[in-house]
Amino acid sequence: MDAASKKQLSIIAVNIRKHALEAVHSAKSGHPGGSLSISDVMAYLYFKEMRIDAKNPKLEDRDRFVLSKGHCAPALYSALALKGYFPIEEIKNFRKIGHMLQGHPDMKGVPGVDMSTGSLGQGISAAAGMALSAKLSGKDYRIYTILGDGELEEGQVWEASMFAAQYKLDNLCAYVDNNGLQIDGNIADVMSPYPIVDKFKAFGWNVIEINGHNLDEIEMAYSQAKTIKGKPSVIVAHSIKGKGVSFMENRAEWHGSAPNDEQYAQAVKELDAELAKLEVQ
Repeated sequence: MDAASKKQLSIIAVNIRKHALEAVHSAKSGHPGGSLSISDVMAYLYFKEMRIDAKNPKLEDRDRFVLSKGHCAPALYSALALKGYFPIEEIKNFRKIGHMLQGHPDMKGVPGVDMSTGSLGQGISAAAGMALSAKLSGKDYRIYTILGDGELEEGQVWEASMFAAQYKLDNLCAYVDNNGLQIDGNIADVMSPYPIVDKFKAFGWNVIEINGHNLDEIEMAYSQAKTIKGKPSVIVAHSIKGKGVSFMENRAEWHGSAPNDEQYAQAVKELDAELAKLEVQ
């Protein structure tokens, strides 16, 4: 990736983090930790990878995105707003009655949301169905989905994985946000899904392992996935829960807690400092 593109995407990723935190702070509820850990890949998908048009959200041949870990909607909403699907000011109305941004993605009410998600395991199942539909219709659009590593504890994930391999859904690319933490603590202690890479390989998937905060590696992974024929691909991305905010990083308690005013101010200060650093590069 050239330096200019990397700088632009890095700035977008930090702004996704800022607006995701703005949403959760405004609502006084939500899931900041996992939203921050996927901000880099969300920037890449929405501003580099996917064939989409904010002015025509229902474009028939658009690529589809499914946030299987739907509780991280703040990151999705931030990416959509920055892309131009709706005004950025709407972020402040997250989880507020009478406004469109619910706690989990709603395809009926939010432009750009391709699937309503929330119950873990159902998103990747829907994504697999979309990929099969594209195959049967002779369409060339691709399906992208993001799962949490704790979500892999859901049996439905593995049913969908068998389905995707059985039907050779090479137009499906899943991304596992492997930040190692879920609401109850370390995933290895709660109900270990490890070894994640070996399990997906055993289920017949092409597996790519990366650093989820390295844009060069993210680009490499998605580029490679598009060359694979006859099987779905999964990117297992090692990431940091709460990435970008010092007191949130690698802390399970920030899975589903909102920052108070003082904490929010500190988080914004840190992210603004990162933006300033990027701007002068």
